[in-house]
Amino acid sequence: MPEQDAKDSPDASAQADESRQGLSTELTARVPQLLDAMRSLGTGLELHSTLERICETAAELTHALYAAIGVVDESGDGLSDFISHGVPAEIAHAIGHPPDGRTGLLGALIRDPVPIRLSDVSADPRFTGFPPDHPRMRTFLGVPIRVQGEVFGNLYVAEKHDGADFDDHDLHMLRVLATEAGIAIGHAQLYEAARQRERWIEGSVAVTTALLSGGDADDALAVVAEQSRRLADSAAGIVLLPAEEGGLEIVAVAGTKPSASLGVIIPARSPVVAALLRGEAVFMDDAATDPRMITRLSHQFGPHMLLPLRSGGRVLGALAVPRERGGRPFTQAERTLATQFAAQAALALKMAEAQRDRERLAVYEDRDRIARDLHDLVIQRLFAAGMMLERAQRRSSVPAVRNGVGRAVDELDVTIQEIRTAIFALQQETAEEPSGLRTRVLREINMAAVPLGFKPTHRFLGPVDSLVGELAGKNLIAALREALSNTFRHAGASKVEVSVDATAILPDGRDAVRLSVVDDGVGIPDSGRRSGLRNLARRAESLGGASWFGPGEDGGGAVVVWEVPL
Repeated sequence: MPEQDAKDSPDASAQADESRQGLSTELTARVPQLLDAMRSLGTGLELHSTLERICETAAELTHALYAAIGVVDESGDGLSDFISHGVPAEIAHAIGHPPDGRTGLLGALIRDPVPIRLSDVSADPRFTGFPPDHPRMRTFLGVPIRVQGEVFGNLYVAEKHDGADFDDHDLHMLRVLATEAGIAIGHAQLYEAARQRERWIEGSVAVTTALLSGGDADDALAVVAEQSRRLADSAAGIVLLPAEEGGLEIVAVAGTKPSASLGVIIPARSPVVAALLRGEAVFMDDAATDPRMITRLSHQFGPHMLLPLRSGGRVLGALAVPRERGGRPFTQAERTLATQFAAQAALALKMAEAQRDRERLAVYEDRDRIARDLHDLVIQRLFAAGMMLERAQRRSSVPAVRNGVGRAVDELDVTIQEIRTAIFALQQETAEEPSGLRTRVLREINMAAVPLGFKPTHRFLGPVDSLVGELAGKNLIAALREALSNTFRHAGASKVEVSVDATAILPDGRDAVRLSVVDDGVGIPDSGRRSGLRNLARRAESLGGASWFGPGEDGGGAVVVWEVPL
């Protein structure tokens, strides 16, 4: 018949006194072994390894084949973790998901945390059966583990080596071990919490440094995504920024698997987006089944934290940190630390934005000055030089001289037109950017002409404006800007050719748009930073395309190709 003992006392000394009463010769012989076990429990501070040592010690002290610890979750009605000893790894894999503690005998122990001893598990009315491939277990002994007066979980042993029932000596030993285990777990929890806070602080420092370093903005946002994924032990870290047409756009993704979500816009009608834009955090136990998630991206995730990047009452964006389906829920401590991390990232983002505004203002002032100088000095001088050449041409009676001077005057006219185009590009505000893709490409080419010192040639194939969608077009412009930036910073080129082909075909047969940027510069070195080229590849892959680079056709210079499906 099952036997259930009185409620365990949380007081360590009371339990120790009770355990000493009626010590038999056998129990006395086990005391040195128990003392050794207690010493070993205090040698480590990592929580999971401490729990594993407790299980192993419990099996040794009670001569049991199997031992386990079920860690009660924050809600108090299930298990957040289950650590076992004695079950081979291949059998544990075959069993599958560990028990959740919401039903059966383990669930009963959570609801009523008292010592329990059973001669036959299957005879207990609370028993609901073992899953397939589970090893045979008949005898059972379980006691609660308390940490600072609160139930942390339950310590179980099952199936003695000789097949006998667990006796009073086993119960005494397990209760004393559970008391010492509570102390060791408390120390490990404090250490784990301190280390966890330290890691989040270090991650915040890394994010602040990346955002304020003045480097590539996409790289800085990728650091935010990667740090949040690593610190939260999640499947992905996702940064979203407000989209021009409303809602939030995914601008950076870090994960263990390639993502096709970069550039996706979550519409403003989403309840989650509405909450984030109000500055409210959203926590979910299962994103795949939560009715607030309206996009297909949520189906692959389970527990989810969505945090506003808010600073000074303004929402700058959002941070999403999901775990795989079936993953453990985020604890309250993890939610608090992630919220603090998001606040720090938002502050750094705001500071970086202010820094970029100052730099942009300085650039605009330089552009205005350069435009004025080009118009007031350079063009006037070129125009005057052209007039002098024309007078010299009229006065010369030598045909060869007249022809040569005429060609020089024509070249001066072309140069003046190119300088005027550059002046227009310098003076044009970002808000005036035309919507047509062809015009936007030409604007980027004209903008690049100033730092390059010459205007790149261009070629369009197919109806670019009508075939290329807004998302692909926006990313193509960003890719062109990145490629031209790399060219004038690193290539030392004297000629650049830009081609936009809306009639391209991908290897799988899909229609595509292909951007090619070819230069006659020094080429792409075998080593060095490749952040710009990685950005190109990441943008293309997020849209189902690809990007690559290599030497030019004659082996000199470089060619960068970026293509995505239409």
